[in-house]
Amino acid sequence: MNTDKIYGFGIVGTGAIADIHADAIKSVAGAKLIGVYNRNYDKAKSFSEKHGGESFEDLDTFLDRADIDIICICTPSGLHEEMALLAIRKGKHCLIEKPLEINTMRCDQMISEAKRNGVQLGVVFQSRFYPESRAIKEAIDRNWFGKLAIGSAYVKWSRTEAYYKQNAWRGTWAFDGGGALMNQGIHAVDVLQWYMGEVESVQAMTGNFRHEEIEVEDTVVAILRFKNGALGTIECSTALYPGFLKRIEITGTEGSAVIEDADITKWEFMNADANAYYAVKAKDESKDANGGVSNPMAISSLGHQLQITDFINALNASAKPFIDGEEGRKSVRIIEAIYESARTGKPVYL
Repeated sequence: MNTDKIYGFGIVGTGAIADIHADAIKSVAGAKLIGVYNRNYDKAKSFSEKHGGESFEDLDTFLDRADIDIICICTPSGLHEEMALLAIRKGKHCLIEKPLEINTMRCDQMISEAKRNGVQLGVVFQSRFYPESRAIKEAIDRNWFGKLAIGSAYVKWSRTEAYYKQNAWRGTWAFDGGGALMNQGIHAVDVLQWYMGEVESVQAMTGNFRHEEIEVEDTVVAILRFKNGALGTIECSTALYPGFLKRIEITGTEGSAVIEDADITKWEFMNADANAYYAVKAKDESKDANGGVSNPMAISSLGHQLQITDFINALNASAKPFIDGEEGRKSVRIIEAIYESARTGKPVYL
């Protein structure tokens, strides 16, 4: 295990989330931003002037850099596979912004190619890395909830019309892979399935209440049945004003917990040890300014820092990162099923 190695990072795509990646890389010991690539070289140059590293005009030159070990892919979702396969075949590890891709067929291709080339594939779901998120998972693993009964995820956010008009790919099936659920709600879907386990079936409805000009939904409601027998609900929208913090409720026969964004607001169990394990605290403003409720960039880079640290630690240990390709695929599969159910009006079994 080489814990002294400094891993060189390259960033592909210079949209808003790339700034979060760059800030996180600069904050992590063992990480260094080497360069950035965008098909629009002027954008790459402006990004490197802001964050450091070299701007690249030629993709092959960028991917051939021996001092770049890890590629952060921050392109539109529907372009993740194209860029990842190029990087993987050059022997680069890839850390990809959510979702892994817009359908499971593409996800499977990326996972297979990473295995074939002996590199690691990670998917950014920073919500799982907060201590509060892990406290709830620990409570589940210790059976403090008793029998899990209902798991619910609420992502009731606000996005302006200008948000979708800002980039032509937003709100399209080809590049977004879906609307409010695939783009905004997927973090909550990931955490919900992490807590509740595999999904057995879904039934869903979608609508457009504010953004009728986009191809995809701005609102979705789904009912889930998990393989352990528990039930679940998902409510997700970008049409609502003023919007609320992302909220996940886990309830069982012997206890309940609620997490809003990255803060636990309810923690109550029959078990005295469970109640003593965590004390509800005031909201930690250092994490996220408003959790992306109305402004997608009103978030900190803390979660990304934690995930990049985990990714580096996994490479040092020759192990898989905490959220690898297989883990990243799970939420995409659930969302695929929800969209299929909404389209057909029938339950879908996974």
